[in-house]
Amino acid sequence: MAEAVAGGVARSSRESAMIVSMLEGEITFSAGARVTMFTKTFAAMKQGYAASYRRVQCAIGWGAALALALALATPALAQSTARATPAEPSRTVLVMGDSLSAGYGLAASQGWVALTADRIAKDRPRWRVVNASISGETTAGGAARIAGEIKRTKPAVVVIELGANDGLRGLPLAQSRANLERMVRASKDAGAKVLLIGMRMPPNLGREYTQGFADNYSALARQYSVALLPFLLEPIALDRNAFQADNLHPVASAQPKLRDHVWTQLGPLLK
Repeated sequence: MAEAVAGGVARSSRESAMIVSMLEGEITFSAGARVTMFTKTFAAMKQGYAASYRRVQCAIGWGAALALALALATPALAQSTARATPAEPSRTVLVMGDSLSAGYGLAASQGWVALTADRIAKDRPRWRVVNASISGETTAGGAARIAGEIKRTKPAVVVIELGANDGLRGLPLAQSRANLERMVRASKDAGAKVLLIGMRMPPNLGREYTQGFADNYSALARQYSVALLPFLLEPIALDRNAFQADNLHPVASAQPKLRDHVWTQLGPLLK
């Protein structure tokens, strides 16, 4: 049987037609019959409106629950995002060196300083490395630059790897020591820890000079109570294959050994 829907209430075609005819005056009912008819109709309409109202309430209820769930979840999601965001580095290791630290003859990512920076980024995420090393640099050049580099980078640790070019040029030992001392003092005055990395000179420069050259580093380390790595190239010094054709600068495959060697003294300073 076909159905007509009015106000959400389904009724038979016959019943609907009777109601319409009654309203138009075509069908005459007694007063009691009319009351009964309107009462039933009103009850059916009321029942339909109630069902529709419940559906609306249900929809509103689901909407409110969803809004509440989102409101409660938002802080948790924000906290989760905050935890996932890596902390920005807040402490700096400044490296002041010569070609041995600048990575002479190597790609930028191959030198021991770059490899150390990679390790620090992984194991000490709140630290960063600034490599201010220059090929050909002497202790005089480092002493002249140290104040500006400290001001620029505000380091917590300063690594000083200089002196090799002084020795190869036969510069006076007292001059080299004075320059290194100036760098150590500037670093400590700025509140930074210091790692002093030493070098060794070939024996053809004479025993007195080579011994005095090595003593400069150990004496300054004792005087200023700073960390000391006596000889940067110690792990590879006797391996000719570890050096480039000039027999002075290490090849790329030797750089991880230098990184690990330096780390023995640098690692404990990163606290």
